[in-house]
Amino acid sequence: MSSRPKACRRIVVASVLVLAFGTLAQAAEKKSGKARAGEPSGKNVEEMLQANTQALMDAITAGNAAVWDRLLDARVTYVDESGSILDRKALLDGIKPLPASVSGAIRVTQFHAAVHGDVAVTTHVDDEHETYHGHELRCQYRTTDTWQRTANGWRLVGGQILALRTDPPAIVVDPDDLEEYTGRYTLAPDVIYEIRLTDHGLEGQQTGKKPETLKVEAGDVLFVPGKPRYRKIFLRDEDGEITGFAERREAWDLVFVKKP
Repeated sequence: MSSRPKACRRIVVASVLVLAFGTLAQAAEKKSGKARAGEPSGKNVEEMLQANTQALMDAITAGNAAVWDRLLDARVTYVDESGSILDRKALLDGIKPLPASVSGAIRVTQFHAAVHGDVAVTTHVDDEHETYHGHELRCQYRTTDTWQRTANGWRLVGGQILALRTDPPAIVVDPDDLEEYTGRYTLAPDVIYEIRLTDHGLEGQQTGKKPETLKVEAGDVLFVPGKPRYRKIFLRDEDGEITGFAERREAWDLVFVKKP
């Protein structure tokens, strides 16, 4: 009979059980694909996903569909800036080299990732600079992506793009010509928009709201800086007199009628 104390024997048994459970847990992880050599974790996942995202953007301007083929999940659902829903095949078919006389680059900025185990949701701004037949263009997009960790690494399973709007360039108009836009305009008895001419140009104010600067985009078209989705399109009668304006948001109008 062994002379080892019982307490020691219990410690040895416990140690053996811990090692056994640890071995089983590692085996289960390997079987499920969760334990992968060299797989980043925590902050490193965000850095890896940012690098993957930049690689996808670079592949667009290079026309390299192989990068997208490697990082897209088979079940991916992607909504582009026009609102079209694309599957994996449609995405890959759309990656083609830029035509002649067109070049550009897309830089991923403001990248942020929220990692929840095997799923990560990222958001970023894609800053695109393009040269189109010698003319410089710039567009920005806010993209939200969903990534999932698989046995083959992180794969893109979903994405949605929003085209970010900016204010149009304003034109300089003689104050005497701005005067005809002034007045009170009614949408409803309790919704009135007043336009005034100040030392700094036109100013508008809706019932219960703060005054806002108005700029001229084109003839009879005004906008408020910081609200690029909206335009004020002025309406005229047969004699050329202003009868009101349509506050246009995309293709939808709210018509304000000018009060006498």
